[in-house]
Amino acid sequence: MATVQPQLVFVDGSFNELAQEMADYIHVGDEVKTLIEKDQQDEVLKKIVLASTALNSVPEKEFTPAYNLLVYLIMQSKNANMLLSKVCDNLMKPITSSPTNGPGLALGALTNIFNMLPPDNEIRYHVFSAIVRFVKHHGLFDYMKRYLPKLDQWVEEWDIDEEDQRKMFEEIAEVAKDAGDEEASYDYVLKAVRTFAEEDIKSEEAQRLSLRAIKTAITSPTHFDFQDLMSIPAISALSDSNHVYFELLEIFAEKDLEDYNDFNEEHEGFLEKEHLDADKLYRKMRLLTFASLAASTSSREIPYKNIAKALQIPEEDIEMWTIDVIRAQLVEGKLSQKKQVFLVHRTTYRVFGEKQWRELGDRIDGWRSTLKTVASALRKEQVSAEAAKKRDAEELERKLAGASVMDGGRTMGGDRGGRRGLGDRPPPKPRNDDDD
Repeated sequence: MATVQPQLVFVDGSFNELAQEMADYIHVGDEVKTLIEKDQQDEVLKKIVLASTALNSVPEKEFTPAYNLLVYLIMQSKNANMLLSKVCDNLMKPITSSPTNGPGLALGALTNIFNMLPPDNEIRYHVFSAIVRFVKHHGLFDYMKRYLPKLDQWVEEWDIDEEDQRKMFEEIAEVAKDAGDEEASYDYVLKAVRTFAEEDIKSEEAQRLSLRAIKTAITSPTHFDFQDLMSIPAISALSDSNHVYFELLEIFAEKDLEDYNDFNEEHEGFLEKEHLDADKLYRKMRLLTFASLAASTSSREIPYKNIAKALQIPEEDIEMWTIDVIRAQLVEGKLSQKKQVFLVHRTTYRVFGEKQWRELGDRIDGWRSTLKTVASALRKEQVSAEAAKKRDAEELERKLAGASVMDGGRTMGGDRGGRRGLGDRPPPKPRNDDDD
């Protein structure tokens, strides 16, 4: 559905000439000729569109150009919306001339219709809805998925009401579910739930979609964050209208395996009645409990016995559950067989409320105390090092001073070993003539 200029077979000629060519091509030329002579453009288009189902049987190489020309003619009408809806309906039917490539040809024609319309034309919404239905019927979700990031912008351009948005989002969720893309399905169910205004959050439709969102979230093997659900008004409204489901959601959002077991005892048979897979839910609660245990451990070391108790498993299964919780990206760490503990490197908070703020505050206070101790020790070491340096300098200075004194005694103060110095020599004896 990228915005490209579609290929047109006939690009020259007036409306009447092109309409007559199309009418002749689908074998209604004589009927249309009279209407053209009377300059009844809308009647001409109605006649052509009614007969346009014949295009589904034309040769494969002519299919796309013929449909493009049909759409080009319809775009000249003030009633294009109604006429294009009929064309979209035609494209939902089998392409008999090409059983193998037919779905691709039809989807290409629908895409061309979408692209030929101005971005802010609300007809685009109806064409897109037809594309969603076509994709669902033929299992072509991967084709549509690449365009979904643009959908929010398109919805804004179309300026459609909340009900139409909700209908479209739910259709996309269904297509994604059928294609096995649980994450995309869940995202669009949430988009649908968020469309309810405050006065409608307790409506039957709101409750239906809210329950669907909860079921999808708690049963998904890859979804572990439930705060997005808890913040939606329509979901919160279930605390009054369907408190059991809301209680189950709260357990998955912020509680542990023990609470889940208490829920099952209190509401025995509820999971079976709602067709919820008890084994999958039990496994998921164990992983979430492991994450909570890791997040609440200030020492960053969890003894094996604590893990076994919280998950209600034998210690020999700890390694398996550790692998699973790391694979789910809830926790990062490693096992220490020697110390019999799990060393936590990183963990994910399931909920971040008042309790978690207190835990974080306590942890920061602990870090602050540790840093103060380290800083104090560093300062003492620095003072000690500076004192030692000063002592070494003084010692060196003393030694140098002593060496200087000793050297002076040997050269100027005489020889203490019995030899006389230069200053101790007797004066020279006077000479006379007898000395010769």
